[in-house]
Amino acid sequence: MTEPQEPGDLLSGESDAPLTGEEPGPDDAGATDAFDDLLTPDGSPDADAAVDAETEGGDEAEAAPRVGWAARWRRVFDGNRTLWIVAAIAVVALVAGLLVGRFVISPAEAAARADPPEPGLITVPVEYGALSNDVTIRGEVGYADAVEVTLDTSSLSGPAIVTGRVPAPGAELGPLSIALEIAGRPVIVLPGDLPAYRSLRFGMSGPDVAQFKQAMAAVGIDAGDPASDVFDAAAAQAVIALYERAGYTPPPAPEGADESVRSAAEGVTAAQQSLTAANEELAGAGSGASAVALREADNQVASAQRQLDAARAADPADPLVVADLEDALVLAKLRRDEIAAPPDTRMQRAAVDAARAQLAQAQEALTKAREDALPHLPSSEVLYLGSLPRRVDAVAAARGALLQGVAMTVSGATLELTGSAAEPDARLLEVGGEATFELPDGAVHRAVIAEIVPGEGSSDRWAIGFTPDPLTPEQIMQLQGANVRVSIPVGATAGDVLYVPLAAVTAGPGGESRVEVVEGDPREGGRAQTRLVVVETGLAADGSVEVRPGEDALEEGDLVVVGR
Repeated sequence: MTEPQEPGDLLSGESDAPLTGEEPGPDDAGATDAFDDLLTPDGSPDADAAVDAETEGGDEAEAAPRVGWAARWRRVFDGNRTLWIVAAIAVVALVAGLLVGRFVISPAEAAARADPPEPGLITVPVEYGALSNDVTIRGEVGYADAVEVTLDTSSLSGPAIVTGRVPAPGAELGPLSIALEIAGRPVIVLPGDLPAYRSLRFGMSGPDVAQFKQAMAAVGIDAGDPASDVFDAAAAQAVIALYERAGYTPPPAPEGADESVRSAAEGVTAAQQSLTAANEELAGAGSGASAVALREADNQVASAQRQLDAARAADPADPLVVADLEDALVLAKLRRDEIAAPPDTRMQRAAVDAARAQLAQAQEALTKAREDALPHLPSSEVLYLGSLPRRVDAVAAARGALLQGVAMTVSGATLELTGSAAEPDARLLEVGGEATFELPDGAVHRAVIAEIVPGEGSSDRWAIGFTPDPLTPEQIMQLQGANVRVSIPVGATAGDVLYVPLAAVTAGPGGESRVEVVEGDPREGGRAQTRLVVVETGLAADGSVEVRPGEDALEEGDLVVVGR
């Protein structure tokens, strides 16, 4: 068996046998020498001398392995000195970093480890100025009530050709303005909301007639009772005055109307002549017997009576003669009654009645003919628009072209500002109240609340309409269609006042309002010197409240406590 060897023998190659227990051969000896050369690459004799020096004075059997190990490691260090120096520096830097991280701390960490400072007072300065409570909404700027204009051309006898007076976009239409010319006839603008859907003629009635009369009254033309919805003679005469004001001739009467009037007038004349003849005949037939005839009849009765009396007085009286005379007397009386009785004029009266009826019919026909010939208002020659004046936004009609569909689009001529607000805010507003909004250049412009329309439901927003103060054309062009911020003050101080945040006002033991004024440095916290000032509060707005100090002084810039 092989005896155990020292570790140094394994590295030095001086052992008696390899680890395998076999005798070292030539190849093994070469490998050992190669490893020694690796540890001592330069193979200098100085290194060997150093090894020999280290082995002097000791037991040769024990010193040989130990000296061989140390010598070889020294050779490794001497042959790779730069590498060892770099490694040593890295180790030193690592140790130094650990020491610095352990004993050196940053200012922030030092502050964090330090005891927290005593909290100071949270203060704000007392301010001086105007204070107002505003309702703020968003508003749209533009011309309101844009409508598309269409015309009823059914009353035209020919095609609806636009012949002139086509307005340009931006033009303004007012009462009695000419919107268009169609087939040489004007389209006159009148105030009203109901469109013209039929031509107005004498005898018609309805809301469109009432609207026409009211429009005439609005432009200063008498058209009869504005409350009446009947197109009467006064309304027809107003049509003539309307076209005179517009500078055009009235609409012509329907074809054949004049001939109808002449014919009806001739019929009236003939009926009047027939009635006259019938009346004359009736008068002649109803006159009765003449005075002479009546006198003659009376005389015959008297003569018959005398003869009868004489015959009766004779002695002796002849009964036959008396009887004959009595019959003669009766006959004379009957003839007298017949002559004195009224004549039978039934035929004559019937003729008179017929003549009168014929005259009435002729007069009615004449009236109807004259009414048909009265001026009328064609539906194609009037345009009713509400809220005049109106601004022309766009024109679809072209001169010389056939008018079809929409002729133009118009809107209110006055620039309007509209918005909406929640019911609680809207109830704070009132018509006539002032508001402000920003112009494109940042300036503030004034407006007045024109209308407030409640929402349909309890949760619906209320519509708010404003009328801005006059604007320049450039401002109008910039603002049209813009969305702006509108501020509406619902409460304001009479002038500049002292005010503080609401959080600065506290209640005293007696319910009085007070503020705490800091006399010293607020950063001293609880050690800072303060004083309580009793105040009377006023208007509260935007988180601030007006304060009026009592006996104690309170001035602008004083610091008041709002928190600790």
